[in-house]
Amino acid sequence: MQILIQDSLAGVPVKDYLRRELHLSAHMIKRLKYSDSGITVDGRRVTTRHILRAGETLVLATDDSFDDAADAPAPADLPLAIVYEDEDIVVPSKPADMPTHPSHNHTEDTVANALAYRYAQAGMPFIFRPINRLDRNTSGLLIVARNQIAAQALNQSMRKKAIRKTYLAVLSGCPEPREGSVSACLCRTEESIIVRQVCDPDHPGAQPALTEYKTLAVSPSGFSLVAARPVTGRTHQLRVHFAHIGHPIVGDDLYGTASPDIGRQALHAWQIEFQRPSDGKELTLRADPPDDFMSLVHNYFPDYTIGQN
Repeated sequence: MQILIQDSLAGVPVKDYLRRELHLSAHMIKRLKYSDSGITVDGRRVTTRHILRAGETLVLATDDSFDDAADAPAPADLPLAIVYEDEDIVVPSKPADMPTHPSHNHTEDTVANALAYRYAQAGMPFIFRPINRLDRNTSGLLIVARNQIAAQALNQSMRKKAIRKTYLAVLSGCPEPREGSVSACLCRTEESIIVRQVCDPDHPGAQPALTEYKTLAVSPSGFSLVAARPVTGRTHQLRVHFAHIGHPIVGDDLYGTASPDIGRQALHAWQIEFQRPSDGKELTLRADPPDDFMSLVHNYFPDYTIGQN
């Protein structure tokens, strides 16, 4: 990781920067300290006592080794669009019907496998470090950290709710009010470890969940297109919340009903905003919805263009 020191960091010891700005663990700082090229400034090795100066370039040795990546997912040549990439992060746009990470029934058809192939082709070790996750049939943006330092910084941003995600969803009916929020705790159902339900705050395992939404378009046939932001990041949050208010996501056969117009839940992770770990620059990334989602929007809302407001 390469960091250009700004005026605001002048006079700060390296150790304080690593702890307070990058939120590195004591173990990670120790690992950098005792690595031959773990911490350098303008090409020379320094200790964590070094006082940073504006204009200096701080470099942290963050590259994984092939030994570190011994248990990496199996590489698989799968189509996966990359929206953004630098030395610390990669942001793919996940297709529908592709799991995020390997599981018992999906060992070589996931985002992790596709990225493992990408970096194997470049002769680079790869460890899969997803910062956010998407259900298999939800399409859209994922942030994946390419090293441990970036992962720690981004996970801290996630805990602070500083990573802002906006989804597009097509709903059955139109929520009232047209713009608002849904605040309802979620928990597992007794019958399944996957399925979630709305529950009372004092229910065992209850997790607070808040969704903000804005209606973008309404069709005469009784559907609406909404932009939804999960302020919290609970499993199936948007799907359960919209079903809870009586407007399930079209095609969601788990919390609503299947649709002849789309073969999955009409949910797409459209935009993500976050600070780049290396320099704090604010990034706003978008991914166009895939063809099945675009076809649904065109059929239901022919006068609306995604991104027009």
